[in-house]
Amino acid sequence: MSGHSKWSSIKHKKAAADSKRGKIFTKIIREIAVAARAAGGDVDMNPRLRKAVQDAKAVNMPADNIKRAIQKGTGQLEGSHYEEVIYEGYGPGGFAVYITALSDNKNRTVSEIRHIFTRNGGQIGTSGCVAFRFKRGGYIDIDQEKVEEEKLMDIALNAGAEDIKDDGDTWEVITAPEKYEAVLEAVKAAGIEVADSNVGHIPQDYIKLEGKQAQQALRLVEELEDHDDVQTVAANFDIDEKEIAQYETA
Repeated sequence: MSGHSKWSSIKHKKAAADSKRGKIFTKIIREIAVAARAAGGDVDMNPRLRKAVQDAKAVNMPADNIKRAIQKGTGQLEGSHYEEVIYEGYGPGGFAVYITALSDNKNRTVSEIRHIFTRNGGQIGTSGCVAFRFKRGGYIDIDQEKVEEEKLMDIALNAGAEDIKDDGDTWEVITAPEKYEAVLEAVKAAGIEVADSNVGHIPQDYIKLEGKQAQQALRLVEELEDHDDVQTVAANFDIDEKEIAQYETA
C-alpha cells in the first residue's frame, strides 16, 4: 500500500468525525481566504477557490462562514493575513515529506513543525531537499468494491485521466492538475462513490517501511496533518495494510 492512497483515504474518513469538525473548518476557512486573496472571490474564475468551497460544502460548512472567508480574502472584511509556506523533511527510514501550510507567524510554525519531526524520528530539511520526489497532480481514490476496473478506466481515461493504479483495495486515478475537475465530475456523474480526492503532490517513488518505523511514520504524518497551520502532507512511504490496521487500533 502506498502511503499516499491508503493513508489519505483513512484520513478522509477520520475527518468526518464531529470531534475534528472545528479543526477542519479552520483549515478550509484559511484556504478559502488565501485562494480569494490570490485570484479573486469569483468561484467560477478561480479554480483554487472553487475547490476550497466544494470542500467546505462537503463538510457542511454554513454558507455564511464561506461568504465571510471569501470577503476576508478579498479585503471586504478584516482578517488575519496568512502566508503560504512549504516545509520539506525526512521521516524515520528516510522517506520524504512535503508539507504545505498557511501561517500568520512563520517563526512559530516552523518551530512547531520541527518539533513534530524530531519527536517522531524524523528531521526537517532545507528548501528543495525532497520536492523533486513529488509531482503536482490530481488524485481520486475509489474503493475497488465500488466499481470494476474496466468501467472506471473507460470513464476516467475518456475524461482526461493520465493513469489508474491498483493500490490493493483502492483504485487511484491520477490526473494533470488542469484535468482534475473534469475527471472527478465524470466519475461522480457515473454514480461512483469517491473515497478521497484532491490536487496535491504525488510521490514519484516509494520507500518500504515496517515495524517501528512504519508506526513512527504514521504517527508523524498524523501529527503534522493535525497541526492547525498545515493544509496538506505528502509522504512517499509504502506500508502494508496490516501495519496501518495496527496503528488504527493502537
